Amino acid sequence: MSRIEVEERKFDRIIGDLLRVGVILAAIVVLTGGALFLTEQGKDAVNFRVFRGEAAGLHNLGEIISGAGHLHSREFMQLGLLLLIATPIARVLLSVLVFVLQRDPIYIVITLIVLGLLLFSLLGGMG
Repeated sequence: MSRIEVEERKFDRIIGDLLRVGVILAAIVVLTGGALFLTEQGKDAVNFRVFRGEAAGLHNLGEIISGAGHLHSREFMQLGLLLLIATPIARVLLSVLVFVLQRDPIYIVITLIVLGLLLFSLLGGMG
């Protein structure tokens, strides 16, 4: 096995570990938030005749992090979902780094385009 193949396997393993850890961490955070929610509001009666939208604080990253830090259940669950969304973005960022280290300009450009599309769809595509 050549040195390049060994490096590619190493990077594949690192990327796989990143995805695995990201999904597991997101699941733990969401489940913890769900458990907090049930301890806070599990006995409350639910009225399905009245629609209540989500709290405004669930749209702001700073408020989500602050609320999760104070163990507010909804913000905790929202943080888990953000971690789940961030996992593939982190994978693309790591891929860019790998291709830069490998000095592979074609894959650097392609991966940066993918990253741009991901970020546009998350940030700029909210028309």
